Amino acid sequence: MGFLLWIIAVALVIYGIITLINGGILFGIILIVVGLAVGPGGWSIFNRRGSRA
Repeated sequence: MGFLLWIIAVALVIYGIITLINGGILFGIILIVVGLAVGPGGWSIFNRRGSRA
């Protein structure tokens, strides 16, 4: 499960960076933030109260 979340997070962040380069500032930032929220490492919406699994 962690590996799948990592792949999704990386794809979202890369797509967000590409969107930023193409001029979609707001959508690019949103994609990057969502990618960071989904990722299993660091800040994740799936970790409860900062506990790491």
